[in-house]
Amino acid sequence: MADLTMWVEASGALAGAGGVGYMKVRAPRAYWATVGLPVTWVRFTTSYRTTMDVCGLTVRPSGLRAFMARNVARREVQPVAPKIRRVRGTSTGLRVTLRLPAGLEPADIAAASERLRHAWGVHAVNVIATKPGYVELRMTGYDVLRRVRMPRKVQPHDLVVPVALRDDGTAFERDYRKVPQALTLGATLTGKSMYQRNLIKGLAQLPVALVGIDCKRGVEQSRYAARLSALATNPDDAASLVDVLVAEMEDRFDLLAKHGASDLWSLPERLRPAPIVVLVDEIAELFLIASRADEARRERLVTGLIRLAQLSRSVGIYLEICGQRFGSELGKGATMLRAQLTGRVVHRVNDKQTAEMGLSDVAPEAVPAASLIPADRPGLAVAADSSGGWSRIRTPEISETETVAVCRQFAHLIPDLPALEPFRPAAPLDPTLIIPPMPKQAPAIP
Repeated sequence: MADLTMWVEASGALAGAGGVGYMKVRAPRAYWATVGLPVTWVRFTTSYRTTMDVCGLTVRPSGLRAFMARNVARREVQPVAPKIRRVRGTSTGLRVTLRLPAGLEPADIAAASERLRHAWGVHAVNVIATKPGYVELRMTGYDVLRRVRMPRKVQPHDLVVPVALRDDGTAFERDYRKVPQALTLGATLTGKSMYQRNLIKGLAQLPVALVGIDCKRGVEQSRYAARLSALATNPDDAASLVDVLVAEMEDRFDLLAKHGASDLWSLPERLRPAPIVVLVDEIAELFLIASRADEARRERLVTGLIRLAQLSRSVGIYLEICGQRFGSELGKGATMLRAQLTGRVVHRVNDKQTAEMGLSDVAPEAVPAASLIPADRPGLAVAADSSGGWSRIRTPEISETETVAVCRQFAHLIPDLPALEPFRPAAPLDPTLIIPPMPKQAPAIP
């Protein structure tokens, strides 16, 4: 009987260990909530001061503190580490708010993030400066980008669209009020189309006008015609559409001047025209020409895009430009246009120079990270802006059918903009509503 009890206990222990191992691989979120979070919390609390000391993240105490320690407390004077203000667990990791002592800055903590990650046994440690003197350590317990699951509470609102997940477990949001113009680069099959699909799905739910420029005969954007206010599928139509957008921009400036407003959002809501988001797919198709006869069209188109990028933010016209490469070799105006695009998202590229085109002028330290994106992770990218901050992101995989269904569902949100009406694409029929033709012959009765 004793042997049987021993075997049952041993089998139960092995089964439990196997279950924990299986959960760690197949259900990392559940593993973190049940095992990883308690273990990491205990390890962090017990080893915090020692870890900060060996990582060089302590400072000498002030004269008064040293005097009090020696003469009042009668103990050895110890270096001062950042003070823990708050610790809270999340579904993906651990958040710790630290108060920095005099002599330390957020860059010192960020430089030691790799050492802190190994010391506390977490997947990653990201350092965010929340306010002067305070930083937040965002520890990630597992690789959240392996299988992307967006936070449930994040939804499109105002002009903010969640399109991807950051490596610290938070949502990467495309905020057009803060970053009006953006550039997305990446080689073929790296996830650019998936990124644009997530963007269109989110924008379709907002009261904005979506304008598509897809010179690949519309193979990427024509399927979303039910929600588009305008669509150009060749360079000639694109040039005409850009001219209309420039004229619309000038009309909106006249409206602002008439009412003494500085931007679109200063106008009363009843007078405020709908924002316009221009989605350009494969920007190189607008720059490349086959003969001298196309040079005038190219000059007109590029000049219009540059004017929109420079001036249109205050009148609610925003640019979202995608391409495989965007360098000076495209021709006159390429570098000037790229300099106006504040937001940058770079997927896997085929050479380091392409990564430098997208990131070196806004976040140079992000270039190596973009050059090392593996080919077996489509959708993985590096996002940066002119603030110098950057992060790894990955877009969730959604089907074309799902995005098309959302575009049809919110087709009633298309704003009334008469200037764009000539470019309005014909919405394709919903295949589920097509009635099959009447058979010419009656079926044979068995």
